[in-house]
Amino acid sequence: MPVDPGAGPVQRFAFELRKLRAEAGGITYRVLAQRAGYGPTTLSQAAAGDRLPTLSVTLAYVRACGGDPAEWEARWRQAVDEVAALGPRDGDERGEPPYKGLARFEAGDGGLFFGRDQLTTELLELLRRRRFAAVFGPSGSGKSSLLRAGLIPALQHTQDPGLRLAAIRILAPGDRPAHTHARVCEPGDTSAGAGTAAADTLIVVDQFEEVFTLCQDSGERARFIDMLLAARRPENRLRVLIAVRADFYGRCAEHRDLADALRDAHLLAGPMSPAELREVVVGPAAAAGLTVERALTARLVQEVADAPGGLPLLSHVLLETWRRRRGKALTMGGYEAAGRLAGAIAKTAEDVYRRFTEEQSGAARRVMLRLVAPGDGTPDTRRPAERRELQNIGGPTTAQVLEALTRARLLTQDDDTVDLAHEALLTAWPRLRGWIEADRERLRTHRKLTEAARAWEDLSRDPGALYRGSRLTTAHEHFGQQHRGDLTELEHAFLTTSLQAREHEEHAAARTTRRLRTLTASLSVLLVLAVVAGLVAWQQSRMSDRQRHDADTARQVALSRQLAAQSAGLVGTDSDLASLLAIRAYRTSPTPAALESLYAAAAVPLRYRLPARHGAVTSVAFSPDGRTLATSVEGRDGAVRLWDTGTGRLERSLTGHPAWVWAMTFSPDGRTLATAALDHGVQLWSPATGRLRTGLPGPRDAFSLAFSPDGHTLATAGDDRGVELWDTASAHLRRTLGPPTSEMLSVAYSPDGRTLATGGKGHELKLWDPVSGRLRRSLPAQPSGVSSVAFSPDGRTLATAGPDRTVRLWDPADGRLRTGLPGPADDTAPLAFSPDGRTLATTGPDHTVRLWDTATGTTRTTLTGHTDTVLAVAFGPDGHTLATAGRDQSVRLWDTADGPNRAVLPGPPGQTPCVAFGPDGQTLAAAGPGHGVDLWNTGDRRRRRTLTNGLKDVTWVVFSPDGRTLATLGRDRGVGLWNAAAGRLRRRLSGDTGDVFRMAFSPDGRTLATRGVERGVELWDAGTGRLRTTLPEFVDGTGSLAFSPDGRSLATGGDNGPVRLWDTATGRLRTHLPGHADSVESLAFSPDGRTLAVAGDDGTVRLWDTKTRRVRTSLPGRAAPGFAIVFSPDGRTLVTAGSSASTVRLWDAATGNPLATLAGHTGTVLSVAFSPDGRTLATAGGDRTVRLWNVLLPTPAAAIGKLCRALGRDLTPQERSTYLPDQPPHPTCPA
Repeated sequence: MPVDPGAGPVQRFAFELRKLRAEAGGITYRVLAQRAGYGPTTLSQAAAGDRLPTLSVTLAYVRACGGDPAEWEARWRQAVDEVAALGPRDGDERGEPPYKGLARFEAGDGGLFFGRDQLTTELLELLRRRRFAAVFGPSGSGKSSLLRAGLIPALQHTQDPGLRLAAIRILAPGDRPAHTHARVCEPGDTSAGAGTAAADTLIVVDQFEEVFTLCQDSGERARFIDMLLAARRPENRLRVLIAVRADFYGRCAEHRDLADALRDAHLLAGPMSPAELREVVVGPAAAAGLTVERALTARLVQEVADAPGGLPLLSHVLLETWRRRRGKALTMGGYEAAGRLAGAIAKTAEDVYRRFTEEQSGAARRVMLRLVAPGDGTPDTRRPAERRELQNIGGPTTAQVLEALTRARLLTQDDDTVDLAHEALLTAWPRLRGWIEADRERLRTHRKLTEAARAWEDLSRDPGALYRGSRLTTAHEHFGQQHRGDLTELEHAFLTTSLQAREHEEHAAARTTRRLRTLTASLSVLLVLAVVAGLVAWQQSRMSDRQRHDADTARQVALSRQLAAQSAGLVGTDSDLASLLAIRAYRTSPTPAALESLYAAAAVPLRYRLPARHGAVTSVAFSPDGRTLATSVEGRDGAVRLWDTGTGRLERSLTGHPAWVWAMTFSPDGRTLATAALDHGVQLWSPATGRLRTGLPGPRDAFSLAFSPDGHTLATAGDDRGVELWDTASAHLRRTLGPPTSEMLSVAYSPDGRTLATGGKGHELKLWDPVSGRLRRSLPAQPSGVSSVAFSPDGRTLATAGPDRTVRLWDPADGRLRTGLPGPADDTAPLAFSPDGRTLATTGPDHTVRLWDTATGTTRTTLTGHTDTVLAVAFGPDGHTLATAGRDQSVRLWDTADGPNRAVLPGPPGQTPCVAFGPDGQTLAAAGPGHGVDLWNTGDRRRRRTLTNGLKDVTWVVFSPDGRTLATLGRDRGVGLWNAAAGRLRRRLSGDTGDVFRMAFSPDGRTLATRGVERGVELWDAGTGRLRTTLPEFVDGTGSLAFSPDGRSLATGGDNGPVRLWDTATGRLRTHLPGHADSVESLAFSPDGRTLAVAGDDGTVRLWDTKTRRVRTSLPGRAAPGFAIVFSPDGRTLVTAGSSASTVRLWDAATGNPLATLAGHTGTVLSVAFSPDGRTLATAGGDRTVRLWNVLLPTPAAAIGKLCRALGRDLTPQERSTYLPDQPPHPTCPA
């Protein structure tokens, strides 16, 4: 933009800076940045004419252009005086923001950069010791700002002679790093004055991961890395510091010399401490003379601490809160209005996007997707693009979009480059995330096309560089006439020329073929008779081969389906065999049934099996650090085996007991392992060395062992001596609890060490004071005695189990029985609480292990695989590793976080008819009769609040797209609109809405559609609560409704007749979709709006093409009458739940093939909802629970790899004979 020097001192100063740059040869801001040590954005803003730059930025700009610093310092001070004399300008009273938003900090922003003093000091020390170093950190950890606003000012002011530098140069690799930065990676003016040693030049490489994401030439990448590694030689006079995203650490190891250089020369930019986060929040405000409410500071510190990569989110929400400040205070109200931490970026982006016209919206999508490099096994990254590349795809419209997005600080621009302000945009803006997921394959093809077009241009448009073959076919499929507008002129020319070249080659080949046909025509006549005879024979042979091939294929498909069906029947009882059969089914023929059985087998969370010796495994115990698992086997050798839980390898065996060990436990510090064996001996071992430390004196029958929390006391429970407390240091008996003749089977310390619980063959559970030996309380336990006791980690719950095959949960404070659970199917009754206390592991019927949700008393999941009685269970300290062992001579390690069932939340009393995720992905609303609406935090699984205000019999809930409003539907109070953050009722819809039973928000959140039995479909203004329009002549009882993603259409279905599509702007009927014989229960649009899924009461689910109005596919078979149906956010998966089924099914939305079945509910599933990221599915229904499922399905190869690693075995000869009697003995898992 031109600057008028007569408009004022600021504009005149900017005009003179621009003139200085022009006189220096018109150097670009990128080159200027390399010379000045400031970023291109900072330098371009210095000459923008909006405000005076700082003195340090001005002098760096002048020196880089060859100007006189003393003269320009005088000019700058004169301009400052003139601005001060003019006073504040209109519109300037708001001042400059003290927060940077998504923009990175530059070297001139040191006065606003807080929270990284310690890390800056450590980085200076690293640079003093190493000539080549690296900073690693996750995306959003502030690496770029640390380098610019932390490190560079510190280097410029350091007095340390070991850090004296001649120059500092900052660069980002780009797509051709060696070619672009060859001259930059040379030492600068290293003279340091007479009599002093030469100084080094520091090269700071920001976003080093671009050498992997943007540079596709491995040779170019290697040359650039070698250029940087030359800094390790002192005579080179270069120092290098690279900043790398943490998830590319492994990629750095691919280059041997780079890995060697980084071995002890890297620093991790980890999460900030709460004190540092408070500095980030309060420091900039204080520097600007502002204050931050204490409650807001505390909330921000807490929320950012729980949000990985949360610093850019924090910076942006602080900027938006500053814009909404009251006087000189940043308030909680301003924070809420800004959209809070998780929603501020999305709100800013959506506010800008909604102001675009339809043409500008299309341009915005093209621009944003060009600035994305889709990941391949790694997260997506940003891709800087040249300004001319973007302007070539839309002309003036694109320029307007770029200006709007830059003004909102979502993009950054210098004189020739445009980039995303921060990678946080890729995940924090749902619309952009949806675009990326919808076009991921096309984006990958587009990035390759862009690079190929550039290479073609660099080679003077050499025809040899054109696309051919499959690459040309793929590019043409993705960028035919429909998407030609997404291409630049160069890309369009490249693709068009490639197509023309292919057409020319095909014509040339056709001409050659015609000539050959003419020349051979006469010869062909002579050969006709021989050829005819040969053709007849060949055709018969070919037909025979085809018939054999078809028959073989049919046999393979039939065998695959048979194995898949057998696997499905075994997965609940023998998951090992079911898994092996599922692998064989898929490898025999990848049928839909085989894929579904493979996913079902992979959902079993088995990590691996440990090879136990002959005999039942009687006991298992984890070391406190979780790295070691101790096991004992029923047998004569009495050995205890210690396993590495990370690799599954045997570390060592402890031998010393002449008979088998039946109880063992680690001390709290992990340095001692106590064991009790059939030989009446209790021994204390060093698990680190495998040596026996000491043994308790005398023969003793100890069935159970427990260390006190401080590790100083060991409690033993036996059938002839009661409970004895031993000093672990001296092996002396301290005290005996109870009469010596009492038969004690189990003992457990409370977490605080103040209570000892004992159970035995009597009818009482006893609670003791272990210090005084006094009996505190006796509880009426199981009639047949207590064989296992366990305290929850918080000490508030005591679990007991006994031969009566029940598990009971007690309150140890008052002795009250809380609840009872069905226990094991035999007399063994091992128990184990998870470290967070939310899960209790018990044995179940049919050799299973049940994981109970302790809050609801419901089964979270059931683990199958053992083929005989389970004798031992133990949780690892990480909370998700569970070890189980039993009479089937196996030890199994399970990853309980790996299964599909993530969590169980207690639902409202009665059935739960509806659940809904908020746009932040952390809030879940659950409605129920006679209760109101519960709002849950899905991260920590805690109830935030319950909305009541007279609510009863709530049947439906839905969040507005921005998450600020929650609409509730109750049979008694109609439709209410709530402030979702505060939990306050804003308003109710006017008029009688008592018969409404379904509702939906439009994508822009301005309209709420409701469906009533007698009132039909009505469209309401969500802001005022007033009725806008009623769809004409449409009253047909119950049914469903759904808005299209663009908000222009509303689909409705009722008791009778077809599905109707309405124009939401005019209220007119557009068209209808016939085909369902009964009522339509549920409707759902795919995220791209091209497909409408319709679930009918007749048990059918049809997927309609919304443009052609034809059925694309129908789900196979007859499902239960459909209550709920929903697409995943990426549109690839369709989820259905039937009104007469307790399972949820996942389908491939493209093919209609079944993918997986989620089982766990014990009642009808009435509602399903996806989280915005598509990773979690919430389900609810008639069993009074809300379940959260992990629905990210692995690839078939990943599923097979997981199963093979976990099982560690193949089919036995007997299993092969039963299930594969006529098949060759190929290995099920590859070597």
